[in-house]
Amino acid sequence: MNKPNATVPEPILQRLTQAIGASNINRIEQIQPLWGGYGQLFRAYVNNGPYSSVIVKYIRLPQPTAHPRGWNTPISHQRKLRSYQVEVNWYKNYANAHLQQALSPLPHCLHVEQYTDQTLLVLQDLHTIGFTQTSTTATPCIIRACLTWLGHFHAKYMSVEPTGLWPVGTYWHLDTRPDEYAALTDSPLKSAAHHIDLALKQCPFQTLVHGDAKLANFCFSKDNRAAAVDFQYIGQGCGMKDVIMLLSSVLNYQEPEAVINAYVEHYFTALTQGLITCHPNINPLDVQQAWQPLYCVAWADFQRFIKGWSVEHVKINSYTESLTALALRQLACAT
Repeated sequence: MNKPNATVPEPILQRLTQAIGASNINRIEQIQPLWGGYGQLFRAYVNNGPYSSVIVKYIRLPQPTAHPRGWNTPISHQRKLRSYQVEVNWYKNYANAHLQQALSPLPHCLHVEQYTDQTLLVLQDLHTIGFTQTSTTATPCIIRACLTWLGHFHAKYMSVEPTGLWPVGTYWHLDTRPDEYAALTDSPLKSAAHHIDLALKQCPFQTLVHGDAKLANFCFSKDNRAAAVDFQYIGQGCGMKDVIMLLSSVLNYQEPEAVINAYVEHYFTALTQGLITCHPNINPLDVQQAWQPLYCVAWADFQRFIKGWSVEHVKINSYTESLTALALRQLACAT
């Protein structure tokens, strides 16, 4: 084993080798540290095992001493701890039974070890099934691939109970973000925050949402299919939440509105295809009619978080502000 492995504790590497039935680990490739200093994500190349490589999420759980934006509080720490347990639950109890690999590919779980302050999560390496690329450039083809994945995924998990997952998915859910809500200075948005939350929670056709469906959490094949990773914030919700998160990570906010609307339509086309396959008893048009008006509401929900978290953020702009205003008017008319 070469020296770049020194950042991973030797006992962890030994446990990993035993867990996957390999003779040894040839080398590791650092992918990234986990957010807030909670551990690391790496690829391990193995010899004489059933897999040529695996992805390892090694989670350490001490309270970090710093946070990139200063939100180092007991609440944020507990939210992060719970998010890792949710991800373990997802991989143990859902991912290996996921039968839509052709439509919404995701890694299978190979091994889990949990201790008081450490978790070792060993996952299938998507590289080994053709998803070898990531993208920081959001081409229309890449955006549509992610939306296709989301549409099929939401169709698959329509009406599924989030056992062991977040009761309400997404990392910005109001109930889990009291610090950011307290910091929010936009009074109309703050006053409407609970109405926005209820509109999304109580809408028909709840599904499982990925919860952090940004571009960085997708991998791509050479033929432009997408696969998703990072399921820390998966839980029940309206599919529009994932759609706006994906778009928030790929738009430059200079696009004509017709282009953005075409992306949303592409999502609903994929959702329709997925429902026909997975739930032929559900009328896709009924789902679209229930969800499409909540597109602006989902943006307003995310805007509530962003404005309380980082008031100068690039995601606060004329497009997101106009959708937030539309959501507030829409909710006011409904009450």
